[in-house]
Amino acid sequence: MAKIVAIVTNAHERVGGGAPIFVEPDTEKRESTAFLLEKILDAIAHDMKNGSFILVDHRQE
Repeated sequence: MAKIVAIVTNAHERVGGGAPIFVEPDTEKRESTAFLLEKILDAIAHDMKNGSFILVDHRQE
């Protein structure tokens, strides 16, 4: 089962839930943060095309 492990966004008010949320107003910084977290968390960054990335752990446990 896939699990959202983090969110990187430009608008904190549009996201919620139990995952850590990183707010980055700048597009380049948001992408950089998402891709760095992708490596650190061993997850996959998915661009939602709305100013947000979700980092998902797709491993089966």
